[in-house]
Amino acid sequence: MFSFEQLRGFVTVAEELHFGRAAERLNMTQPPLSRQIQKLERAIGVQLFERDHRRVELTTAGAAFLAEAQRLLALADGAPDLARRISAGSAGTVRIGFTAASTYVVLPALLRRLGELLPDIDVDLTENVSRDQIAGLLAHELDLGLARPPFDEETFGSRLISREAMRVAVPSGHRLVGMRRAVEPADLTSEPLIMHAPGRARYFYDLVVRLVPIGQQNVVHTVSQVLTMVSLVSAGLGVAFVPESAARMRIAGVEYLPLAGPTEEPVELHLLWLRESKNPALWQVLHRLKGSMF
Repeated sequence: MFSFEQLRGFVTVAEELHFGRAAERLNMTQPPLSRQIQKLERAIGVQLFERDHRRVELTTAGAAFLAEAQRLLALADGAPDLARRISAGSAGTVRIGFTAASTYVVLPALLRRLGELLPDIDVDLTENVSRDQIAGLLAHELDLGLARPPFDEETFGSRLISREAMRVAVPSGHRLVGMRRAVEPADLTSEPLIMHAPGRARYFYDLVVRLVPIGQQNVVHTVSQVLTMVSLVSAGLGVAFVPESAARMRIAGVEYLPLAGPTEEPVELHLLWLRESKNPALWQVLHRLKGSMF
Protein backbone atom coordinates (compact mmCIF):
# COMPACT_ATOMS: atom_id res chain seq x y z
CA MET A 1 0.00 0.00 0.00
CA PHE A 2 1.24 3.49 -0.76
CA SER A 3 0.93 6.70 1.24
CA PHE A 4 -0.18 10.20 0.34
CA GLU A 5 3.35 11.36 1.13
CA GLN A 6 4.65 9.04 -1.60
CA LEU A 7 1.97 10.26 -4.02
CA ARG A 8 2.89 13.87 -3.33
CA GLY A 9 6.56 13.11 -3.94
CA PHE A 10 5.74 11.31 -7.20
CA VAL A 11 3.57 14.18 -8.49
CA THR A 12 6.24 16.75 -7.66
CA VAL A 13 8.95 14.77 -9.48
CA ALA A 14 6.60 14.26 -12.45
CA GLU A 15 5.99 18.01 -12.64
CA GLU A 16 9.67 18.95 -12.34
CA LEU A 17 11.17 15.92 -14.13
CA HIS A 18 14.17 16.53 -11.87
CA PHE A 19 14.73 14.94 -8.45
CA GLY A 20 16.83 17.81 -7.10
CA ARG A 21 14.28 20.52 -7.91
CA ALA A 22 11.45 18.31 -6.68
CA ALA A 23 13.25 17.70 -3.36
CA GLU A 24 13.79 21.44 -2.98
CA ARG A 25 10.06 22.12 -3.52
CA LEU A 26 9.23 19.51 -0.88
CA ASN A 27 11.78 20.90 1.61
CA MET A 28 13.68 17.63 1.79
CA THR A 29 16.88 16.14 0.45
CA GLN A 30 17.08 14.04 -2.69
CA PRO A 31 17.94 10.59 -1.22
CA PRO A 32 14.75 10.21 0.88
CA LEU A 33 12.69 11.43 -2.10
CA SER A 34 14.31 8.78 -4.31
CA ARG A 35 13.48 6.13 -1.68
CA GLN A 36 9.84 7.33 -1.61
CA ILE A 37 9.54 6.84 -5.37
CA GLN A 38 11.17 3.40 -5.18
CA LYS A 39 8.74 2.31 -2.42
CA LEU A 40 5.81 3.61 -4.48
CA GLU A 41 6.95 1.69 -7.54
CA ARG A 42 7.29 -1.48 -5.49
CA ALA A 43 3.84 -0.96 -3.94
CA ILE A 44 2.04 -0.65 -7.28
CA GLY A 45 4.31 -3.03 -9.16
CA VAL A 46 5.28 -0.81 -12.11
CA GLN A 47 8.14 1.53 -13.06
CA LEU A 48 6.95 5.13 -13.06
CA PHE A 49 10.09 6.93 -14.32
CA GLU A 50 12.85 6.32 -16.84
CA ARG A 51 15.88 7.89 -15.20
CA ASP A 52 19.63 8.12 -15.63
CA HIS A 53 22.25 10.73 -14.73
CA ARG A 54 21.08 13.14 -17.45
CA ARG A 55 17.29 12.94 -17.57
CA VAL A 56 14.06 11.87 -15.85
CA GLU A 57 11.00 10.95 -17.88
CA LEU A 58 7.65 9.41 -17.07
CA THR A 59 6.97 5.93 -18.39
CA THR A 60 3.66 5.28 -20.14
CA ALA A 61 2.38 3.73 -16.92
CA GLY A 62 3.72 6.70 -14.95
CA ALA A 63 1.87 9.19 -17.15
CA ALA A 64 -1.39 7.27 -16.64
CA PHE A 65 -0.79 7.04 -12.89
CA LEU A 66 -0.06 10.77 -12.66
CA ALA A 67 -3.63 11.80 -13.51
CA GLU A 68 -5.05 9.47 -10.85
CA ALA A 69 -2.47 10.55 -8.29
CA GLN A 70 -3.35 14.21 -8.84
CA ARG A 71 -7.05 13.39 -8.45
CA LEU A 72 -6.45 11.49 -5.21
CA LEU A 73 -4.38 14.32 -3.78
CA ALA A 74 -7.02 16.88 -4.72
CA LEU A 75 -9.66 14.80 -2.95
CA ALA A 76 -7.45 14.43 0.11
CA ASP A 77 -6.64 18.14 0.19
CA GLY A 78 -10.31 19.06 -0.17
CA ALA A 79 -11.67 16.55 2.34
CA PRO A 80 -11.02 18.60 5.53
CA ASP A 81 -12.68 21.67 4.04
CA LEU A 82 -15.64 19.57 2.87
CA ALA A 83 -15.98 18.07 6.35
CA ARG A 84 -15.93 21.55 7.90
CA ARG A 85 -18.57 22.82 5.46
CA ILE A 86 -20.80 19.81 6.08
CA SER A 87 -20.44 20.28 9.83
CA ALA A 88 -21.41 23.94 9.42
CA GLY A 89 -24.31 23.01 7.13
CA SER A 90 -23.08 24.87 4.05
CA ALA A 91 -22.56 21.56 2.22
CA GLY A 92 -24.16 18.15 2.39
CA THR A 93 -27.50 16.68 1.33
CA VAL A 94 -31.07 17.56 2.24
CA ARG A 95 -33.73 14.98 1.38
CA ILE A 96 -36.99 16.73 0.58
CA GLY A 97 -40.43 15.15 0.31
CA PHE A 98 -43.14 16.96 -1.62
CA THR A 99 -46.78 16.58 -2.58
CA ALA A 100 -47.67 16.42 -6.26
CA ALA A 101 -49.62 19.70 -6.04
CA SER A 102 -46.58 21.52 -4.65
CA THR A 103 -44.72 20.97 -7.93
CA TYR A 104 -46.90 23.52 -9.73
CA VAL A 105 -45.46 26.58 -7.95
CA VAL A 106 -43.77 26.06 -4.59
CA LEU A 107 -41.23 23.30 -5.25
CA PRO A 108 -39.62 24.96 -8.31
CA ALA A 109 -39.37 28.25 -6.41
CA LEU A 110 -37.84 26.48 -3.40
CA LEU A 111 -35.23 24.71 -5.51
CA ARG A 112 -34.27 27.93 -7.30
CA ARG A 113 -33.89 29.70 -3.96
CA LEU A 114 -31.76 26.94 -2.48
CA GLY A 115 -29.57 26.98 -5.58
CA GLU A 116 -28.96 30.70 -5.06
CA LEU A 117 -28.42 30.61 -1.31
CA LEU A 118 -26.70 27.25 -0.77
CA PRO A 119 -25.23 26.00 -4.07
CA ASP A 120 -23.08 23.35 -2.35
CA ILE A 121 -26.05 21.57 -0.78
CA ASP A 122 -27.38 18.62 -2.78
CA VAL A 123 -31.14 18.06 -2.82
CA ASP A 124 -32.66 14.58 -3.02
CA LEU A 125 -36.38 14.70 -3.97
CA THR A 126 -39.15 12.21 -3.17
CA GLU A 127 -42.82 12.66 -4.14
CA ASN A 128 -45.17 11.57 -1.34
CA VAL A 129 -48.53 12.48 0.14
CA SER A 130 -48.29 14.27 3.49
CA ARG A 131 -48.96 11.12 5.52
CA ASP A 132 -46.04 9.31 3.89
CA GLN A 133 -43.79 12.34 4.33
CA ILE A 134 -44.47 12.30 8.05
CA ALA A 135 -43.55 8.60 8.16
CA GLY A 136 -40.38 9.34 6.16
CA LEU A 137 -39.35 12.10 8.56
CA LEU A 138 -39.93 9.87 11.58
CA ALA A 139 -37.86 7.11 9.96
CA HIS A 140 -35.06 9.62 9.19
CA GLU A 141 -35.51 8.89 5.47
CA LEU A 142 -36.42 12.55 4.81
CA ASP A 143 -35.06 15.78 6.25
CA LEU A 144 -37.68 18.25 5.07
CA GLY A 145 -41.24 17.99 3.81
CA LEU A 146 -43.61 20.13 1.77
CA ALA A 147 -46.73 18.88 3.46
CA ARG A 148 -50.26 19.69 4.58
CA PRO A 149 -51.36 20.05 8.21
CA PRO A 150 -52.11 18.91 10.87
CA PHE A 151 -48.82 17.97 12.53
CA ASP A 152 -47.69 16.90 15.99
CA GLU A 153 -46.10 20.16 17.15
CA GLU A 154 -43.99 18.45 19.82
CA THR A 155 -42.35 16.18 17.25
CA PHE A 156 -42.25 18.43 14.20
CA GLY A 157 -41.27 21.99 13.45
CA SER A 158 -43.27 23.64 10.69
CA ARG A 159 -43.43 26.89 8.77
CA LEU A 160 -46.32 28.09 6.59
CA ILE A 161 -44.92 28.85 3.13
CA SER A 162 -47.98 29.00 0.90
CA ARG A 163 -51.70 29.75 0.98
CA GLU A 164 -54.01 29.54 -2.01
CA ALA A 165 -57.65 29.43 -2.98
CA MET A 166 -59.71 26.37 -3.79
CA ARG A 167 -61.19 26.21 -7.29
CA VAL A 168 -63.88 24.13 -8.96
CA ALA A 169 -62.48 22.44 -12.07
CA VAL A 170 -65.21 21.94 -14.69
CA PRO A 171 -65.22 20.82 -18.33
CA SER A 172 -64.97 23.68 -20.82
CA GLY A 173 -68.41 25.03 -21.73
CA HIS A 174 -70.00 23.66 -18.55
CA ARG A 175 -73.17 25.41 -17.39
CA LEU A 176 -71.40 26.69 -14.25
CA VAL A 177 -69.06 28.77 -16.42
CA GLY A 178 -72.00 30.82 -17.69
CA MET A 179 -73.02 31.96 -14.20
CA ARG A 180 -70.06 34.36 -14.09
CA ARG A 181 -69.85 34.26 -10.28
CA ALA A 182 -68.34 32.14 -7.56
CA VAL A 183 -69.75 28.62 -7.35
CA GLU A 184 -72.03 28.08 -4.36
CA PRO A 185 -72.58 24.68 -2.72
CA ALA A 186 -76.19 24.72 -3.93
CA ASP A 187 -74.97 24.91 -7.53
CA LEU A 188 -73.37 21.46 -7.19
CA THR A 189 -76.26 19.38 -5.85
CA SER A 190 -76.84 17.65 -9.18
CA GLU A 191 -73.25 17.51 -10.40
CA PRO A 192 -71.21 14.29 -10.66
CA LEU A 193 -68.24 14.83 -8.36
CA ILE A 194 -64.65 13.62 -8.61
CA MET A 195 -63.52 13.60 -4.99
CA HIS A 196 -60.29 13.29 -3.07
CA ALA A 197 -59.78 9.85 -1.55
CA PRO A 198 -60.22 10.18 2.23
CA GLY A 199 -57.35 7.79 2.90
CA ARG A 200 -54.62 9.01 0.54
CA ALA A 201 -55.66 12.67 0.25
CA ARG A 202 -57.09 13.30 3.70
CA TYR A 203 -56.18 16.98 3.90
CA PHE A 204 -58.06 17.94 0.74
CA TYR A 205 -60.96 15.60 1.56
CA ASP A 206 -61.47 17.19 4.98
CA LEU A 207 -61.08 20.69 3.55
CA VAL A 208 -63.68 20.13 0.82
CA VAL A 209 -66.29 18.59 3.12
CA ARG A 210 -65.89 21.60 5.44
CA LEU A 211 -66.50 23.96 2.54
CA VAL A 212 -69.17 22.06 0.65
CA PRO A 213 -71.89 19.66 1.88
CA ILE A 214 -70.99 16.64 -0.26
CA GLY A 215 -73.74 14.24 -1.26
CA GLN A 216 -72.04 10.86 -1.46
CA GLN A 217 -74.57 9.78 -4.06
CA ASN A 218 -73.01 12.35 -6.42
CA VAL A 219 -69.44 11.07 -6.05
CA VAL A 220 -68.53 9.13 -9.20
CA HIS A 221 -64.78 8.73 -8.62
CA THR A 222 -62.32 9.11 -5.72
CA VAL A 223 -58.62 9.67 -6.49
CA SER A 224 -55.53 10.81 -4.60
CA GLN A 225 -53.72 12.99 -7.16
CA VAL A 226 -54.81 16.39 -8.44
CA LEU A 227 -53.45 15.64 -11.92
CA THR A 228 -55.71 12.59 -12.15
CA MET A 229 -58.72 14.62 -11.01
CA VAL A 230 -58.16 17.29 -13.63
CA SER A 231 -57.65 14.68 -16.35
CA LEU A 232 -61.00 13.09 -15.46
CA VAL A 233 -62.65 16.52 -15.56
CA SER A 234 -61.14 17.07 -19.02
CA ALA A 235 -62.76 13.80 -20.10
CA GLY A 236 -66.16 15.15 -19.03
CA LEU A 237 -66.62 12.68 -16.16
CA GLY A 238 -67.48 15.26 -13.50
CA VAL A 239 -66.32 18.35 -11.64
CA ALA A 240 -63.59 18.49 -8.98
CA PHE A 241 -62.23 20.67 -6.19
CA VAL A 242 -58.57 21.55 -6.74
CA PRO A 243 -56.04 24.11 -5.46
CA GLU A 244 -55.74 27.26 -7.54
CA SER A 245 -52.19 26.34 -8.64
CA ALA A 246 -53.58 23.33 -10.55
CA ALA A 247 -54.55 25.75 -13.34
CA ARG A 248 -50.85 25.94 -14.19
CA MET A 249 -51.01 22.41 -15.59
CA ARG A 250 -52.91 23.85 -18.57
CA ILE A 251 -54.82 20.66 -19.34
CA ALA A 252 -57.03 21.24 -22.34
CA GLY A 253 -60.78 21.21 -21.87
CA VAL A 254 -60.81 22.38 -18.25
CA GLU A 255 -61.84 25.69 -16.69
CA TYR A 256 -61.29 26.75 -13.10
CA LEU A 257 -64.04 28.63 -11.26
CA PRO A 258 -63.89 30.40 -7.88
CA LEU A 259 -65.55 28.58 -4.99
CA ALA A 260 -67.57 30.62 -2.52
CA GLY A 261 -66.56 30.07 1.08
CA PRO A 262 -65.71 31.70 4.40
CA THR A 263 -61.96 31.73 3.70
CA GLU A 264 -60.42 33.12 0.53
CA GLU A 265 -57.23 31.03 0.69
CA PRO A 266 -57.90 27.93 2.78
CA VAL A 267 -55.26 25.65 1.17
CA GLU A 268 -52.06 25.60 3.23
CA LEU A 269 -48.62 24.16 2.51
CA HIS A 270 -45.92 23.96 5.18
CA LEU A 271 -42.25 23.23 5.46
CA LEU A 272 -42.04 20.34 7.92
CA TRP A 273 -39.04 18.89 9.74
CA LEU A 274 -38.19 16.69 12.68
CA ARG A 275 -37.23 18.81 15.67
CA GLU A 276 -34.54 16.28 16.69
CA SER A 277 -32.86 16.18 13.26
CA LYS A 278 -29.05 15.96 13.41
CA ASN A 279 -28.46 17.08 9.80
CA PRO A 280 -26.54 20.41 9.86
CA ALA A 281 -27.53 21.12 6.25
CA LEU A 282 -31.22 21.07 7.20
CA TRP A 283 -30.72 23.73 9.86
CA GLN A 284 -28.71 25.86 7.44
CA VAL A 285 -31.55 25.58 4.89
CA LEU A 286 -34.15 26.60 7.46
CA HIS A 287 -32.01 29.50 8.63
CA ARG A 288 -31.39 30.84 5.13
CA LEU A 289 -35.05 30.46 4.14
CA LYS A 290 -36.33 32.17 7.28
CA GLY A 291 -38.82 34.85 6.37
CA SER A 292 -38.80 33.80 2.72
CA MET A 293 -41.88 32.75 0.75
CA PHE A 294 -39.66 32.24 -2.33
